[in-house]
Amino acid sequence: MKKLTSVGGEFVAWAEAGKAVTYALGRTFFRYDLDAAKKAEDAATKKAEDADKAKSQAESPQGNKQAAREDKEKEERKKPAYEAPGTEVIVEAAREKPSGTVVLRGARAITMKGDEVIENADVVVTDNRIAAVGRRGQVSIPAGTKTIDVSGKTIVPGFVDVHAHIWPAWNIHKTQIWEYLANLAYGVTTTRDPQTATTDVLSYRDMVETGQMLGPRIYATGPGVFSSDNIQSIDDARDVLTRYSKYWETHTIKQYMVGNRQQRQWVAMAAKEQQLMPTLEGGLDLKLNLTQIMDGYPGLEHTLPITPLYKDVVHLVAQSGITYTPTLLVQYGGPWAENYFYEHTDVHGDAKMRRFAPHKDLDRDVLRRPWFADQEYSFPAAAKVIADIVAGGGRIGLGGHGQRQGIQDHWEMWAIASGGLPNHEVLKIATINGARAIGMEKDLGSLEKGKLADLVVLDKNPLENIRNTNTVRYVMKNGDLYEGDTLDQIWPRQKKLPRQYWWDLDPKPRQNAPKRPAITTTDDSRHR
Repeated sequence: MKKLTSVGGEFVAWAEAGKAVTYALGRTFFRYDLDAAKKAEDAATKKAEDADKAKSQAESPQGNKQAAREDKEKEERKKPAYEAPGTEVIVEAAREKPSGTVVLRGARAITMKGDEVIENADVVVTDNRIAAVGRRGQVSIPAGTKTIDVSGKTIVPGFVDVHAHIWPAWNIHKTQIWEYLANLAYGVTTTRDPQTATTDVLSYRDMVETGQMLGPRIYATGPGVFSSDNIQSIDDARDVLTRYSKYWETHTIKQYMVGNRQQRQWVAMAAKEQQLMPTLEGGLDLKLNLTQIMDGYPGLEHTLPITPLYKDVVHLVAQSGITYTPTLLVQYGGPWAENYFYEHTDVHGDAKMRRFAPHKDLDRDVLRRPWFADQEYSFPAAAKVIADIVAGGGRIGLGGHGQRQGIQDHWEMWAIASGGLPNHEVLKIATINGARAIGMEKDLGSLEKGKLADLVVLDKNPLENIRNTNTVRYVMKNGDLYEGDTLDQIWPRQKKLPRQYWWDLDPKPRQNAPKRPAITTTDDSRHR
């Protein structure tokens, strides 16, 4: 066996009748020449043997043993004698960027600049940026600007899901992913997937950026950093993280329980050096969570597994600056919150859900599920901890975890609200907090001049009822405006969503199926 690289690689293959091995990492292609490697290793071995012989003659037996041990340790830490040369393959393509100016007129604008709410607002968008936000008639609007009347509605920034596992069937690439459509249709305009299992997401990310595929903004960590990476030193951590910072350009990593506290600290240190933002797996272990928070990690996914939490722990989480993304849909310490929403809403019969998800996927996830009595659910208790952390000045993030693509983030907002957190604070979690969590607050997360034009137009006011987040009339992502129910584009071009393959495979709902409340109307006041 031979270790070819200390960084990593994919798509390994023999070449030149077994004289070389090729592999790739991100945009770089490597060729490992076996003959060249053997010559380099032989030369390194001879050099080491000569050095050992010289030391043996110069030192005492006891000193020689110590020196031998030190040399062995250095040998294990140093770079290999031969490293495969890499060739970068650069493919350039223009990013998707619309052209034109439009004003959304007459809605209530919840800007996420503190607690600002502008009644009867004008939101002006030029190309893919917000040009102005203010009361109607008090902002400058260029002549010839297209006006879209949204009187009586509410505009919020696009929702940001920072724990978004959007995993289509990997390996064979598709031209359109239904999970991306579903999330965008429900107002999710930015996603960060903290652990993708494969690197397929990197090419899908590029397809969305260039307009070849419709979907939210796709950010990801790529595959997680696991204990299998066998990080035994700070140099090992630097090597492992190089594949993210240099080759994959993910800007974020997920430290997925790599080992003991020293190993976890090495990852944090290497991430800081390479300007990567590390986030964490909760792991159902409060002691683990607390040490990682104290060690300076900026993000933590999954529920802190113990409730209630007292002032000392709440204060630590709040004052550390970490973004805690509880993901109550798959809550630790009790039945998952998603089961509550499956039990109390009609997901299978929802027309919008059936438009953006293949019928077989709905059948698999919806028709047979564990059932729990209402009093068994403990997510309101976990949500109370969230409210305490926010009251202490802490940051909470929104995470749908890929549980029911599209509606999941609304369910998560509703679950978070069940702990008593005010609706406006819940909306901040879903927007500006998420932007901060991924380092994108200068461009995303609020309705402000100069920011990217990501926003959602709601038929009803979520400040009155948090369930109104799921009354999406329009979604704007990067300046392109779509109908929420159909994803037909209405600005700056008029274009229907192309026919999707599952539409012809989707049977009609059974006429005798039992009726349950629609997704938007169920009252969860018993949990408040």
